[in-house]
Amino acid sequence: MPTFLVKAVSRTGETVEALREAQDETALIRQLQEEGLLPVRVAKAGGALGWLRRGKARNKLKSKELTLFTRELATLLSAGLPLDRGLKVLLSIFPENSALFALSERILERVKGGVQLSAALEAEGGLFPKLYVSMVRAGEAGGALESVLERLADYLERAQALKSNVLTALIYPAILVVVAILSLLALLTFVVPQFEEMFQSAGKELPVATQIVIGLADGIRRYGLFALIGALGLIRLGQARLARPEVRYRFHRRLLGLPLVGELWIKLDVARLAQTLSTLLEAGVPLLAALGIVRDTLGNLVLAEAVAQAAGRIKEGGEMSAALEEAGYFPILALQMIKLGEETGKLAPMLAKMAEIYEGEVRIAVQRFLTLLEPALIVGLGAAIAAIILSILVAVVSVNELAF
Repeated sequence: MPTFLVKAVSRTGETVEALREAQDETALIRQLQEEGLLPVRVAKAGGALGWLRRGKARNKLKSKELTLFTRELATLLSAGLPLDRGLKVLLSIFPENSALFALSERILERVKGGVQLSAALEAEGGLFPKLYVSMVRAGEAGGALESVLERLADYLERAQALKSNVLTALIYPAILVVVAILSLLALLTFVVPQFEEMFQSAGKELPVATQIVIGLADGIRRYGLFALIGALGLIRLGQARLARPEVRYRFHRRLLGLPLVGELWIKLDVARLAQTLSTLLEAGVPLLAALGIVRDTLGNLVLAEAVAQAAGRIKEGGEMSAALEEAGYFPILALQMIKLGEETGKLAPMLAKMAEIYEGEVRIAVQRFLTLLEPALIVGLGAAIAAIILSILVAVVSVNELAF
């Protein structure tokens, strides 16, 4: 009989991994269910490599796919379908070779085995964010799973739209930088060397600017590959250092002090904080638990630490707005809106309004940043190319004067 590599979950939630023999995969799954185990993965032992590859592909579920899964499931549950029936319908919606089909199939198997949806999502090993699982668990406890899934879908769509707006706005400057680098490399590696031979045959000392350009072109030809390897090594070293929390914290604090970058990052994280926290509170997640989840969603460690301190202040009976104000980074408008929400007992609606305001502020800050960056890149590229061309022209004129 063939041997299978099995990963299953017991009724107590313990994970079991073992090698089992069976006639086929169906018989093995039936045997595991009779033993009170919920199969998570079953694959032939000889195909372990394929299993690993499928696991890697599963962990790369895109945000668009996650949003689509959430929206479709929320729509089906809102139409009155039970959870297991809704998951079966999803299997007929998604293509069989898609990641969403496999995801829905695994979740359906767990739900059929008596596992709650939140536990089935958590068993995916980090595929679903902590925020997602916590909101689903709160919806199950409150008997409002369909409305929670609708809020989650709205949240994922807004977060994805905000990210897309920022990335789309940065495409043009990125293209400018790439074009600038390629243009300069083309001039220095192909154009300048052709004039260099002519200048050497003239036998006249070249202007200082021309000598610098020729020396730079010669250095790129000789040591360009080593410079590239060294740059990649420095990048890897920087990544290794930033992996240490204390180094990354100092780096994030310095970035917050930069005039345009710091302002943009603060507004982006404030928008994310308000959007995430309002979604969690509306789903029924307690404030302290919600702050713990929000802290993990923030990109800046300094701001995340301020949120952690706010949670500590709330435990002691204090206010979140006062703790965030002590950090010294959050905008006054955001602090006033949070304080007003705390005083009126309408923190979640106030945070939702705050998220809308700062999402607009992020778009304005990005446009302002690009308004300054794009002309600077164009002028810088033009100045560098003009300097190279002028240095060559000056040398050509000097050689012609020598000839006459």
